[in-house]
Amino acid sequence: MGRTHRDSYGGEMSTSSSLIFYCLVFLAEILMFGLLSLVLFWVVYYRGGFAWREDVTKEFNYHPVLMICGFVFFMGHAMLVYRLFRCCNKLTAKILHTFLYLMAVPCIVVATITVFDSHNLRSPPIPNLYSLHSWLGVITIGLFALQLVVGFFSFWLLLCCEQGTVRFRSGLVPVHATFGIITFMLAIATAVTGYTEKAFFSLRDPETKEIIYSRMENEAIIINTQAAALAALGILVPLMIALRPFRRRWSDRLTEHL
Repeated sequence: MGRTHRDSYGGEMSTSSSLIFYCLVFLAEILMFGLLSLVLFWVVYYRGGFAWREDVTKEFNYHPVLMICGFVFFMGHAMLVYRLFRCCNKLTAKILHTFLYLMAVPCIVVATITVFDSHNLRSPPIPNLYSLHSWLGVITIGLFALQLVVGFFSFWLLLCCEQGTVRFRSGLVPVHATFGIITFMLAIATAVTGYTEKAFFSLRDPETKEIIYSRMENEAIIINTQAAALAALGILVPLMIALRPFRRRWSDRLTEHL
């Protein structure tokens, strides 16, 4: 018989695994909070801050901040919930996981609106969805939406018949987890291409319009630092999710992959 959601799940890590895991968590938290702080500093100090449709250049500034907040900060923490809160039962961890995913939704929606506004409301307008960054963005948002729908259906809606659907839900967990990692890594790749695109478009000499990105002035260093932090998170977070010593162990073999 499958375990109910009131049952605790556990399985302690060894001392060495625990030490490595929490060192990685500490580093990941520094990177996530540091990245969010750095992108805010960048858009406020170098890009003029925020506005709405009265100034589409500043409206665009919501895009990098909210995408980092949604896809990296909230989604990154949502992915780590089942590893971090080891004393919680499954239902508590699942509620927190869902809450963090839902927190990412308005960030991603508003960020998408602002980038389309910043293109369409310019004079002359800028074409939409032509760059590698935008194509990767569409794929990433699509996978995120699919994850949300499948997760809600399989792990919440099907709880109406918990015992009857336990095998089906257990079979979907590794698929859901794998596509979560894929979506997160695609979000990292999309953000890095976005930073590169923004650097080439914005870091220009105001008189000659020459690209000055290669001079590595302060703003270029800040952009590159954000991209490097993203790359580090693209390694750390999937590593903490995928490595077997860090996984939760259930007495029920059907769900031992958690």
